[in-house]
Amino acid sequence: MSNIKALLFDLDGTLIDSEKFHFDCWNEFLSQYHVALDFKDWLSNYAGIPLPQNAKTIIGKFKIEENLEEFIEKSEQLTYDGFRTKDIALMPFALDFIEYFYDKGLTLAVVTASPRIDVEAVFERNGLAKYFSLFITRTDVSKSKPDPESYNICVEKLGLQKNECIVFEDTVNGVKSAMAAGITTYAIQNNIRAHQKLKMADQLFLNFSHAKSYILDQGIL
Repeated sequence: MSNIKALLFDLDGTLIDSEKFHFDCWNEFLSQYHVALDFKDWLSNYAGIPLPQNAKTIIGKFKIEENLEEFIEKSEQLTYDGFRTKDIALMPFALDFIEYFYDKGLTLAVVTASPRIDVEAVFERNGLAKYFSLFITRTDVSKSKPDPESYNICVEKLGLQKNECIVFEDTVNGVKSAMAAGITTYAIQNNIRAHQKLKMADQLFLNFSHAKSYILDQGIL
């Protein structure tokens, strides 16, 4: 009998299809500085990285003359407004996966590098908060992914052992964070270029349907 009691999910790019949303938010914000990001560059160098770190990188790379804290505050406000007012689709098969294992009695949690206000806005709008017992956000930690702090805190707050959990992530930083915490880590990534970078994960899938089939076929849950 399986000892797995909880499934821990990253948010952006894992549960919700938000990478294009973040990309569009940044380009809308950066247009005032006459800067435009390329989507392939975004996926390779910015996706899965906390906004403050991306802000610092962008200011340096494009030589934007702006106070970093004010730059971060303005870009975070634009992102929050977008989460509050725009519908963001779930990743393929994510809802079926969530509902299936929730109905099986598994504990579900979200561990994300997004700030809490963004996470609350997303789940208030899509109505999925009822499935999740715990949300660990960037607001709750001192060190963001790839540091393992967020996953360590999550497991501790759930009152579980790490071998009773499985993590689902979609980026290198996310996978590194979960694996550094010592938790079994499954990567879900349908972008082939990004997919190839995630082979360090314990298992690698193109979508949640493939992950569900594997979990059931192997008797993991």
